[in-house]
Amino acid sequence: MPGEITIYTDGASGGNPGPGGYGVVLISGKHRLEKSAGFKLTTNNRMELMAVIEGLESLKIPGSKVTVYTDSKYVADSVEKGWVFKWESKEFKKKKNSDLWVRFLKIYRKHNVRFTWVKGHANNIENEVCDKLAVNAYQKKSLPEDTGYYPENDNDKSL
Repeated sequence: MPGEITIYTDGASGGNPGPGGYGVVLISGKHRLEKSAGFKLTTNNRMELMAVIEGLESLKIPGSKVTVYTDSKYVADSVEKGWVFKWESKEFKKKKNSDLWVRFLKIYRKHNVRFTWVKGHANNIENEVCDKLAVNAYQKKSLPEDTGYYPENDNDKSL
């Protein structure tokens, strides 16, 4: 049986849309992994969700017990309140970030995942680390495209 894994995540963008990045800290026992990446044009919500996906995709053992700490109500509530499963049943019609939600559900179902919302910028040390990782990632030069982001879809105000 795999041990418990803690994942802290954060997404950030310089403008919404604008350049964006995510930061992830994974902790399991004495092991720690930090990940981050930035994109040329994206949104804060996409980066919040991307952080969770990247964290979960980093896990090597299926069936891991995982607690994800996020300051994103968008991500935490979408899962914990069951919204994403309703969206999935309707094939994500008129929902933003459907490419990422499909990717999320694929990896989410391989583990036992629980979300805990934390207040952002409230001195949670690991959340602050994730924020710095995310901001530093999008401030780099020569950022890649977020190939799933389509600015014209931002006219749709649904989640």
